[in-house]
Amino acid sequence: MNRTEIKKPGKHVIVLNKIKAFFSKPQNTILLLFGIVLTLTTFVPIIAIVNDTFAIHPGTIDAHLTKKVTGYSVVNYVDLFTSRLAKTNLWTPLTNTVLLATFACIVSILYGGIFAFLVTRTNLNFKKYLSSIFIFPYIMPQWTLAVVWQNVFNSNTVTGTSNGLLAAMMGIYMPKWWCQGMFPSALVLGLHYAPFAYILIGGIFRNMDANLEEAATILNTPKWRTMLRITIPMVKPAILSTILLVFGSSMGSYPVPHYLGLTTLSTKYISMNSKYTGEASILAIIMMVFGVAILLMNQVSLRSRKSYTTVTGKSGQISKINLGKTGKNVIAIIFIILTFFTSIYPIISFAFETILPNPGDYSFLYSGNINNLTTKWWLTRDNIAEKGMYGQQGVLYNPTIWNAFKGTLYVAVCCSLLAGTIGTLIGYSVSKNRRSRWANYVNGVAFLPYLMPSIAVGVAFFIMFSNETINLFNTYALLIIAGTVKYIPFASRSSLNSMLQLSNEIEEAAIIHGIPWYKRMLNIIIPIQKVSIISGYLLPFMTCLRELSLFMLLCTQGFIVATSLDYFDEMGLYAFSSAINLILIVMILIFNSLVNKITGASLDKGIGGN
Repeated sequence: MNRTEIKKPGKHVIVLNKIKAFFSKPQNTILLLFGIVLTLTTFVPIIAIVNDTFAIHPGTIDAHLTKKVTGYSVVNYVDLFTSRLAKTNLWTPLTNTVLLATFACIVSILYGGIFAFLVTRTNLNFKKYLSSIFIFPYIMPQWTLAVVWQNVFNSNTVTGTSNGLLAAMMGIYMPKWWCQGMFPSALVLGLHYAPFAYILIGGIFRNMDANLEEAATILNTPKWRTMLRITIPMVKPAILSTILLVFGSSMGSYPVPHYLGLTTLSTKYISMNSKYTGEASILAIIMMVFGVAILLMNQVSLRSRKSYTTVTGKSGQISKINLGKTGKNVIAIIFIILTFFTSIYPIISFAFETILPNPGDYSFLYSGNINNLTTKWWLTRDNIAEKGMYGQQGVLYNPTIWNAFKGTLYVAVCCSLLAGTIGTLIGYSVSKNRRSRWANYVNGVAFLPYLMPSIAVGVAFFIMFSNETINLFNTYALLIIAGTVKYIPFASRSSLNSMLQLSNEIEEAAIIHGIPWYKRMLNIIIPIQKVSIISGYLLPFMTCLRELSLFMLLCTQGFIVATSLDYFDEMGLYAFSSAINLILIVMILIFNSLVNKITGASLDKGIGGN
């Protein structure tokens, strides 16, 4: 009997079969595709910034110092770090930026942390209302409280501007350090980011194991000692996370120091960009270095976190601290007043500014004459030659304002669709290949833009796409590209966390029945994880509506809503910028309410708001 020899397949056949098997799994194709795309959109702009720090720019300081119009030089680094202007251009802005971020962390942790403790661990009254209203400052645009601060405390005597509410009504003139500079900037940023501390610290307070504190109670440990030795160490991870988030976000803040007159790296970049282009790019690199440092600190903190074991005690729910009949009401009233001025008063203030005859000037209130209030800023349509209108139609009829709103909505929708879809696919693919180094790399690259200051990301895309080779400046395409890259982390992390909870058996059963991948996604996976996936689309949308730092360098004034504020401020039409703020805040709050209704999710849910 003749035996037939079985030929082994050639190496090229084996390679082809491996490639075919690799691409037969959709998650592998997705990871390869987006790994390449995200590498290009994340690292190439960074390389472009680094290159810009060495390049010689015609008409700028490096061309003057080198006597050249092209080529490369280290003169930007030498001049920025060693010239007589080094203190003004680098060291003072850098010091102010670090101090601003540090003080903002302290304010947010103290205010948000104390509020989180009161809501979760005491019998404080009005918890539901306070918890819901407390997050408003973060939902609102970052510059909201800064502008309100100006309207309340500025005065002609101290700041050289119109009299604010306090100076006009009571004749009280606050000192300059209170009106402008480090103190108001740190306080406003701290209040803006306090919801971070509330959400993170409140979540741990609410879910903390009761055994530890009950064990201390059984051992007759004083409450103050229990707080210092048990409770606070337990919330250290949340405090550290808050510090990292607030510090990183504050480093790249532009609107708050811009409105409140503090020189930081972000504001100095804007002022230096035209004549000190290469040196301004170095400032952007410094901001990015801080972002990477924050990432490394986060990794170290994850490895060094301690665990705690109960020595004695029994499982149960720790009893809440009794503030007393008077205490629970008095403290609640204090926070009702505080949250009124940080959450509700801004809306009232902007609305009132739009009917003042001279926005920002409350002097006429001193005489009690309210007949001077006007609706011309809203309703002027034909009589645009009227005093103070500068040829502009009223807000309700102004094409510049409504075109900016249309543009903002268009960019927000496109960014949310792209970032949400890409983030969802990345989260799905990483969850399927969680042990793969490539999957971990793609996940890390997708998250990296979140850690970089927004203005630094904007600088990177400005340099990359505003040149003779590729010029997308002042186009919606550039805003959408930058917004998508910046907001992918929102969707990818939301998707990844939900996909990791999904059992593989569900999809494997569908594969056995021969159901195609797209049907598995549309009919099985997405319906099961719809809340997290919808959040991955809505978070970029909500953030994009109030974005300024990321987009301000990529388009001209008036192109979108955020840049329209500067456009009308420079024209002296402060009523218009107040009206834009008012409309933007109301629109964001409406969309946020719709998000809560559609998804059933809210930032304060599970802490004390529901």
